[in-house]
Amino acid sequence: MSAKVHILLIEDEKSSCAYIATLLARDGYQITSATTGKEGLSLAASRCPNLVLLDLGLPDMDGFQVLEQLRGWSHVPIIIVSACNEEQEKVKALDSGADDYVTKPFYPNELTARIRTALRHSRSGAPSQIYRALNLEINFDRRSIHLNGVQIHLTQIEYQLLTLLAENAGRVLTYNAILRHIWGPYAEENNQILRVNMANIRRKIEKNPAQPQYVFTEVGVGYRIRENENG
Repeated sequence: MSAKVHILLIEDEKSSCAYIATLLARDGYQITSATTGKEGLSLAASRCPNLVLLDLGLPDMDGFQVLEQLRGWSHVPIIIVSACNEEQEKVKALDSGADDYVTKPFYPNELTARIRTALRHSRSGAPSQIYRALNLEINFDRRSIHLNGVQIHLTQIEYQLLTLLAENAGRVLTYNAILRHIWGPYAEENNQILRVNMANIRRKIEKNPAQPQYVFTEVGVGYRIRENENG
């Protein structure tokens, strides 16, 4: 990993800050640390990091305020790293512009994998023309889906849902974000129609829908599709 990849860590707990910084430095990332929201915002503006890791429990201001202010002028990938495991907090963070949410404590490989996904997505600018993972292939240009080389037929809504997830492979999309994207800004916040369509998709692409290999549920938050192996 190139040392030119610069990560800003906004974290007030010294032990967590030291642990994360050591973990990421070992992988070749350049780390800048801030212990307050104001310091983090100042460093984000002056250092222009490639990615921000943001704790929500900061001593001087609410982490959501930091997220909101960053999103007011920057598209930098932001991953929330927080001890809070509340579903509402995760949904609020993702709907407010965070790219991902990692709950403490976490496995080291989990955090670095989420970082790689967020960086890859930000660099691509546009989704790959082909999504490929295990035996599933989606060709966006041809609007075709193949599983084990056999074409899969989806309804229009099912296709839109699956391709939306594939275009954001590796990232969690909240229920509300999906509903707004597929059914419009005035869609009712009723997950039933979404759950029905996702169940239909799983029946068509998963060997065992109860143990999915492709589309995963983040309970109470949303859905994530397996990371794109096509780059």
